[in-house]
Amino acid sequence: MKKIALVTGGTSGIGLATVEALHRKGYIVIFTSSKSAAAGEQIASQDRESLRYLTCDVTNKEQIANVKETLVEHYGRLDLLVNNAGYTEVVPHSDFEGATDELWMKIFSTNVMGTWWTSTNFYELLRAQSGAIVNITSIAGLRPMGSSIPYSVSKAALNQMTRLLAASMESVRVNAVAPGLIDTPWTESWDQLRENVRKVAPLRRSGTPEDIAQVVVSVAEASYLTGEVIAVDGGLTLKV
Repeated sequence: MKKIALVTGGTSGIGLATVEALHRKGYIVIFTSSKSAAAGEQIASQDRESLRYLTCDVTNKEQIANVKETLVEHYGRLDLLVNNAGYTEVVPHSDFEGATDELWMKIFSTNVMGTWWTSTNFYELLRAQSGAIVNITSIAGLRPMGSSIPYSVSKAALNQMTRLLAASMESVRVNAVAPGLIDTPWTESWDQLRENVRKVAPLRRSGTPEDIAQVVVSVAEASYLTGEVIAVDGGLTLKV
């Protein structure tokens, strides 16, 4: 029987690479996004038996409930939840006025509350399967860096949530993967930062979405691992 995985924010970057990696491993993958329905349907059309796209804004509890209802109706169980959906904006850390209340709320509602709502909504299904949650965080939650202060603080909160859920969720393994700089559409213009990473990180390159997806799948299937936040950054945090 194929395992069932749910990936939020699954239509581009790390999320899409994770969908593809899980699909190759033989999972049935339900994946969501809040705005990329056309892209999601195009991806799902590659294998309608094992790929299913659903629109879901993780800041909307009703939409999360709708995803759960569809999942239960069609599959009846869940083995893996990958919380990848996230949001940020670039605001220099010294620009205190740029870190507006609205930005704080938008980032936290997606990165922190969205992860909380999906994790707790799907907990009983995951527990029934002795399943796993993998949260996509960031090394910005481990070091004083990142696209903005609100973003970095949200990822630090998510790292701590990972540990607390791991300690509190019976029979469900909860871990986090914390990427460094990854080459995605969001970071394609970050040439100077990419060059700095190449100079400093021991592996002398920025990462790819596939690099992260490989670790996500490994962590998801590690049957005796829980409560860990794993930096996947080419060794950058060893140097900074």
